[in-house]
Amino acid sequence: MSDSTSSAIPSNNTAHVDTFVIDGMPARENWPDFIGQDLYSYPERLNAATELLDTAIDRGWGDRPCMGIGDSMWTYAELLAWSNRLANVLIDDYGLAPGNRVLLRGPNTPWMIAAWFAILKTGCVAVATMPMLREPELIKIYKKSSPALALCQAGMEQPLTTVADTPVSCWGSEETEFADLIAQAEAKPDTFTNVDTLASDPVLLGFTSGTTGDPKATVHFHRDLLIIADAIAPVLQANANDIFVGSPPIAFTFGLGGLVVFPMRVGASTIFSEAPGPGPLAKLIAKKEATVVFTAPTAYRMMLEADEPADLSSIRRAVSAGETLPASVFEAFEARTGVRLIDGIGATELLHIFIAAADENCRPGSTGVPLPGYEARVVDDDGKPVEDGTVGKLAVRGPLGCRYLDDEERQSVYVRDGWNLTGDAYIRQADGYYYYQARTDDMIISSGYNIAAPEVEQALLLHPAVAEAGVIGVPDSNRGSVVKAFVCLHEPSTASDDLAAELKAFVKATIAPYKYPRILVFSTDPLPKTQTGKLQRHALKD
Repeated sequence: MSDSTSSAIPSNNTAHVDTFVIDGMPARENWPDFIGQDLYSYPERLNAATELLDTAIDRGWGDRPCMGIGDSMWTYAELLAWSNRLANVLIDDYGLAPGNRVLLRGPNTPWMIAAWFAILKTGCVAVATMPMLREPELIKIYKKSSPALALCQAGMEQPLTTVADTPVSCWGSEETEFADLIAQAEAKPDTFTNVDTLASDPVLLGFTSGTTGDPKATVHFHRDLLIIADAIAPVLQANANDIFVGSPPIAFTFGLGGLVVFPMRVGASTIFSEAPGPGPLAKLIAKKEATVVFTAPTAYRMMLEADEPADLSSIRRAVSAGETLPASVFEAFEARTGVRLIDGIGATELLHIFIAAADENCRPGSTGVPLPGYEARVVDDDGKPVEDGTVGKLAVRGPLGCRYLDDEERQSVYVRDGWNLTGDAYIRQADGYYYYQARTDDMIISSGYNIAAPEVEQALLLHPAVAEAGVIGVPDSNRGSVVKAFVCLHEPSTASDDLAAELKAFVKATIAPYKYPRILVFSTDPLPKTQTGKLQRHALKD
C-alpha cells in the first residue's frame, strides 16, 4: 500500500461523535492504494456543504438560479436558507450528533437537495435511497446503516412505518401521520454554523447491490465530493451559465454528481424533471433549453426515436453512463445534435466516473481514458495485466477507492493488490482507450439499473405457486439487457399466461418495479444445479 493512503483515513481529530461509520470501515491493509492526490489538494478540515453551498454566496452567486422543478426555481441563497433551517431542525428537534446517519427517501426535488445539504452541515452521514425501493429492500439498508432519523417526501412514507422505530419527518404535504418537516423548518432561523468536519470524515453511504441481493454500503468522505467534480471538470467543461438536467435519482451517485455536485461546483443550475422517462426529459430539455444532460444510453436512444422528437439543439454536453453505450446511439446522437456523447464508466465504490472522453477525444464504442489522477489496467484472474486487445477484468486506482462498511469479505474481493476490481470486463487497446465488454458477475444492467439476479429469484420464491426460480439477463436492443426468469411451479399450480402476469405483478409489488422479469418461462424440469445444490445460471444462459 502506498504511503499516500494515510491521508485518506480519518484521523483522531474527527468531528464525529458517533463513530459508527468510521468503526465499520475495513482494516487499513484492505484499503486500495490512493494515488493522484497531489492533483486534488484541500484543507485538512473541510465541510462539503460549505464548499458547495455556503461559499456560493461569497462568490456572488446568491441570486443565481440553483435548483428547480417545474416552474419553481430556488436561488443559491434560498437553498442555503432552507438547508440552514433544516440543519437546525436536525439539531434542535431530533438531537442529532455528528456521525449519525440520516436516511433520505424521495424523488429529485429542491427539498430533497436541501435536506441532503442539511445532513452535511450537521456533520451527519447521508443515506439516500431509491424512491422505488420496497419494504424488504429498505429493511436491509436500515440494518446496514442504522439511521437515527428518516426524512421523506410525503406520500412515500408507508414502507418506513414498519421497517424500524426511527423517527420520520415528511415534506410536501400536511396529510401525514409524521412530523411536517417544512413546518418544523419554518420555525427555525435561516443561519447555521456548519460542523467543522475533517475533509476525510465520512459524509455519505452509497448503497449498491451485490450479486446476492444484499446491499453493500460504500463510505465516502467530504473531500471525495469535491474530487469527483474536479476530476471530471476537464471533460465536462461546465460553467455558471449551464443548465443541468437528467434522469438518475441522487441515490445513484451518478445522479448526485451530475445533478447536484457538478453544477454547484461552478455556480450552474439544475432543473429536475417532474415525470420519469425519456419523453418528459426531452420535453424539459426543449422547454428550459438545457445545456448539460446526464442519463442512460437507453434514454438517449428513445429521445432520438420519439414519434415527435423534441428540440435538443440547446445541448452542448451529454453524459452517458450506467450501461454500455452502443456506437449506433453515439453516431445517431451526433448526427442529430452535433454533440458527441460522453460515455463514462464509474462505480458507487469510487463514487463517480473515472474513465471518460469528450469532443474530438471521443471514439464510438470506447469509454475513453482515465481521468486525471486515475490509473486503469486490464488484468487476468491472477491480477496480472493482459496484453492490449485482450479481454480481462478492469482494475482502477486513483484519489478515490472502495471502502465497504462492515463487509471485510467483499472488500477483499473488490480490492486486490491495491487496485479496485470493478466487476467489468474490458479491452484496452494500444492507444490507451478502454472498451467495455460485459459484467463479470451475475449483475443484470437494464436501462442503466443494476439488478441482482438472486434478489429477483428471492422475490419470486415468496409467491406460493413458485417452487424454484432462476434469473438471468438476456440481450435486448432497447434496454441493453432485460431480466428473464425460469420458474418451476408447486402442484397443483399450472403454467398459464395469467399466472405469468400475476408473477410479474407480484415481483413489482415486492421489490422495486424495474427489477421484475420481462420474460418469464415455466419449466417442467428442475433447474440446473451444482452438486452442492447451487443454481447454475450459466446453464440457464446456455
